[in-house]
Amino acid sequence: MRITINNSCIGAGQCALTAPGVFTQDDDGYSELLPGREDGAGDPLVREAARACPVQAITVADD
Repeated sequence: MRITINNSCIGAGQCALTAPGVFTQDDDGYSELLPGREDGAGDPLVREAARACPVQAITVADD
């Protein structure tokens, strides 16, 4: 699995609330992946976090 966050993120925080083991927010409130979690770390909520994004800034692709 490969996760990308594009620059349309508005900092709603739904990803960090849904999958806090993979996503966090930077100092400006924008989404970012936790270090070492770029592959989702097997978290079953990653796809739900992507769906929860109000601006569809998160893409999840299978390798």
